[in-house]
Amino acid sequence: MNNWLEGLRQAGAELSEDNQAILNQSSVSTLLIPLLHQAAIDVRGPDADKFLQGQLSADISEARQLGSRLAAHCNIKGHMIVLWRLLALEDGFLLRTDSDNLDSGFKTLNKYIMFSKADASDRRDSLVGIGLQGDDAAQLTAALLGEAPAGVDQVVRQGERVAVKVPGERFEIWLPADDAASLLPELLSQAELGSSNDWRLSEIRAGIPTVCAATSEGFIPQMTNLQALNGVSFTKGCYTGQEIVTRLQHRGILKRPMYLARIDSDQLPQPGDALLGEAGVKIGQVVQAAKAENGCELLAVMIKEKADNGSVTLESDPTRTLEILPLPYELDPRLFESKR
Repeated sequence: MNNWLEGLRQAGAELSEDNQAILNQSSVSTLLIPLLHQAAIDVRGPDADKFLQGQLSADISEARQLGSRLAAHCNIKGHMIVLWRLLALEDGFLLRTDSDNLDSGFKTLNKYIMFSKADASDRRDSLVGIGLQGDDAAQLTAALLGEAPAGVDQVVRQGERVAVKVPGERFEIWLPADDAASLLPELLSQAELGSSNDWRLSEIRAGIPTVCAATSEGFIPQMTNLQALNGVSFTKGCYTGQEIVTRLQHRGILKRPMYLARIDSDQLPQPGDALLGEAGVKIGQVVQAAKAENGCELLAVMIKEKADNGSVTLESDPTRTLEILPLPYELDPRLFESKR
C-alpha cells in the first residue's frame, strides 16, 4: 500500500491528510481515479456463498452468476450497518465499502462467520481500487484484464485482478497494491488522474447510495432505493433483518425514499447532515454529496410528502434551497401506496 501511495504522489496526486481522497481536479474525457475512499475484504471457503446468502440482502446466486451486486448487511431491525459491493471470486467474494465503515462491516460479518466453513480477511493493505471513467475506460480495462465487462454488474477476473462495470462509462478495478503501483505510469500515459470527488459525483448521478460511519444503521435498504439497484431480493429467503425489509415492501408504505438533488452552495454537505422542511422541521439527511459544476449534487433520504410539496434546506446552510433532480431509474409507485 505504501508503494501505491508513493507512486500516486510521484505521479502528481494531491492526497488528503488521511490518504483517503485524491484532490486533483480534471476536465479530460478519460480519468483514472484511485479509490482511496474505499476498501475491501474477502470472504472465501466452501461455505462462502451460503454464509453470505444468510447475512446479506442481495441474492448471492445472482451475484455469483452475474459477477456483482450491491448488498446490505442489516441489523435485526432491518437498518443497514454497511453496504457492500460484492465481486465474485472463484472461491468466494470480494466485498468493498467506504473505508471509514470497513471496520464495522468486517466486525459484523465476523460475529457470524465462525459457524461456517468460510473465512473473512481484511484486504485494505494488500488490495487497492482504481476507477476508470470516460471514453476510453473500457479499452483501458481490457488492457488490464484481457477484456472489459460488457454489462452493468458483470465481472472479469485475471489472476488477482477483478473488474466490474458500474453504471455509466465506468469500471471499478481491484488489484494488488504493488501491481497497481507498477502499472500507474503506463495507465497515466493514457488517462489523466481524477479526483475522489469525480468518482463520488458519478456515483451520485447514477443514484447509487453508500453507507459510511456517519449513516450506519440509519436507513432501511428501500430508503436508499437499493431495491431499484437489485441490491435486495424478496424471494431468496431469510437473512438478518429480512422480516422488516420484506414487510415494508409488501405491507408497508415507504415514506422516506432517496432523492437526487443539487444545491447552489460552495459548502459541501456531509453524510448525515440534517435537511429541513417548512418551519425548520427536520425531514431527512444527506447520504452522500460531491462538488459539481455549479454548486453541489447529493443523494438524500427525505420524507416524501415534505420533499414533494415544499422547500428543503440544509440545516448547516438554511439560506440555500435544494433543487430536486430526476433519478436515473424508476421507483415502483406501489411502494408509496397503502397495501390495505
